[in-house]
Amino acid sequence: MVYSRLDVKKVRRYIEDIFQKRGFTETESKDITDVLLMADLYGIESHGIHRMIRYHAAIEEGSIDLNAHPKLVCETPISAVFDAHKTMGQIVSKMGMNLAIEKAKKCGFGIVVMRGASHYGIAGYYAKMAAEQDMIGICMTNTEAIAIPTYGKKAMLGTSPIALCMPADPIDFWFDAATTVVTRGKLEVYGKKEAPLPQGWAADETGADCADASRVLQNIIGKLGGGIFPLGGCSEESGSHKGYGLGIIVELFTAILAGGTTSPHVKNGGNADCSFCFMALDYGICGDKAEIKANMSTLLRELRESPKADGHDRIYTHGEKEMESMRDKLENGIPVNDKTIAELRAIGAQLGLDYDDYFAQ
Repeated sequence: MVYSRLDVKKVRRYIEDIFQKRGFTETESKDITDVLLMADLYGIESHGIHRMIRYHAAIEEGSIDLNAHPKLVCETPISAVFDAHKTMGQIVSKMGMNLAIEKAKKCGFGIVVMRGASHYGIAGYYAKMAAEQDMIGICMTNTEAIAIPTYGKKAMLGTSPIALCMPADPIDFWFDAATTVVTRGKLEVYGKKEAPLPQGWAADETGADCADASRVLQNIIGKLGGGIFPLGGCSEESGSHKGYGLGIIVELFTAILAGGTTSPHVKNGGNADCSFCFMALDYGICGDKAEIKANMSTLLRELRESPKADGHDRIYTHGEKEMESMRDKLENGIPVNDKTIAELRAIGAQLGLDYDDYFAQ
């Protein structure tokens, strides 16, 4: 597989124009693109513009409704529940986190949960929104069943990511991770590369380790058995029960609280059937904000400066690699594989956009 570096500004203009051609407003198109590009800039290829083909198909089949509007189901001073009604995931998610932040500014804490939503990109984008308002942000989503429970052989939980962002100096603490060993998007990338999956990532329909990404993905799509292992792998000895438990916790804060569809019953790849949770905490309710932030910054510095294992010269704290990745890609471009480029060409052509008009040197 061949990768090419694409200029970030050119990518942004092309993707925004695709969404506007689809019927989204200029603001909506910018918001959706911003979430996708953050993933690529942070080095999370699986959730960046690689996902355009998925959104294209979902819009084509109607599982993302361009004319939908989320409906408020219930609300209190610190909480709200919405039915997203097939709204594009990034649009409704920015609204949800903004409302959680607004409630946290008034009450110290805000939580917004949603059901009936579509894929929203990386959870960490929304957690970072709260950190930019000097708060702690937390975000979770369930997905279609893709993870097998410890000692199981049928996918029952989603990749169930948890994201948290806390302001700190010089770099915020930014954590965004699935509660499975890897995400479905990572399997899709390996499938495009036709590369074998590392041992301990996924299981076939019998529950045995499987290195064939296409086989695992087809089994997941067809509900034929198998899936991705929980964080910790295939056994309690390696900590599988911990990832399994974290997946259930995410399900609780998303589908259960929102009255949505739980992962075993999510259909159609999770388009229009996922549930989200957005939380914002004004950590000033626990004391002096400057002192709390300084304490967090000190802890992170001490972790980075702590003794390194033989053969290693650096310890990272969460968010450092992403910031370094972003600086590199803003200067040198986003690496995009030839198969994704072919997909982008085809999507643009269908909408009357010429890929070469945007990326010609």
